[in-house]
Amino acid sequence: MNPNDKFQEILATGDEYKTADDAKRFSLLGSAIGFYLMLVRAIFWSNRRVKEGTYDDYNWVKSSLDIFHGSERSGFNVEIKGMSNLTKIDGPVVFISNHMSTYETVALPGIIHPVKRIVFITKKELTDYPLFGPINSARDPIIVGRENPREDLKRVMEDGAARLAAGKSIVIFPQKTRSKYFDPKNFNTLGIKLAKQNKVPVIPIALLTDAYDNGRVIKEAGKIDISKKVHFEFGEPFMVEGRGIEEHNKIVEFIKSRLIKWGRKEYILK
Repeated sequence: MNPNDKFQEILATGDEYKTADDAKRFSLLGSAIGFYLMLVRAIFWSNRRVKEGTYDDYNWVKSSLDIFHGSERSGFNVEIKGMSNLTKIDGPVVFISNHMSTYETVALPGIIHPVKRIVFITKKELTDYPLFGPINSARDPIIVGRENPREDLKRVMEDGAARLAAGKSIVIFPQKTRSKYFDPKNFNTLGIKLAKQNKVPVIPIALLTDAYDNGRVIKEAGKIDISKKVHFEFGEPFMVEGRGIEEHNKIVEFIKSRLIKWGRKEYILK
C-alpha cells in the first residue's frame, strides 16, 4: 500500500509550505495559554491511543499535525522548504538535524512520516517521562543512555541497521542536548557513520524553532514567542563517500548558512 493513502493530510505534496496569512487564531486564551492547552490535550489523546494499542502510523501523524496546526492557531508562523527532497529517492535515509526545542520532535512526524517512515534516536530518560514516555516508546525509537558512548554507538549502529533494513528512515540530532545554540564542535558524526555503514543517503535538516523556547526547569515548558518565525529546510540527499569528513562538514555548513539566512547568526558557536 502506498503510505500516502493512509494519512489525512500530506504536507509534502510540493516543495514549500507556509502558514496562511488568514490562518484561524485562538482569540481569547492568548498564544501561550492556547498553545499549551492544545499541547496537553494532544498528549493525553496520544497516551489514550497508546494504552488502547492504536497509536499506529496514522494516529502518530494525526497527533503531530494536530499540534502543528494548533501551534499555527496559537500564532506561530511556519515556513518549510525543500520538502521535494523527501521524495527524490526511494528507500530509507538518515536525516541529520540541529536540535533547538521540543517543537521539532512533535512536528517532524507530521511533515516526514506520510512520505518516508521515520524513527527517532532518543535518550532513555525521555522514554521514562510520565506523559511523553509512553508516546516515545510506542514509536519504535532507538534508545541511547548517554552514559556510555561506546555502548550507545554499538546500539545505534546495530538497531539503526535493523530499522533501515526494515525500510524505516532514522532522524538523528547529533547535538548533546536541545539548545538554540549550534556548536559544530559538539555536533557528532554518528549519523554519517550510520548512513555510510548501511549505504543509504543522508538528508540534512536545518531548523529554527526558538519560538518555542526550552524551559529552565522543565525543558518542554518554555517561553512562547510568536514574533519569531519557525523554519524547517530539507537539503538535497547525498551518499557518504570515503571517511565522511566532507559530508559532515557539508551538513554543518548547511545548518550554519540557514541560521545566518534566518537572522540567527548569534546562535552559531565558534
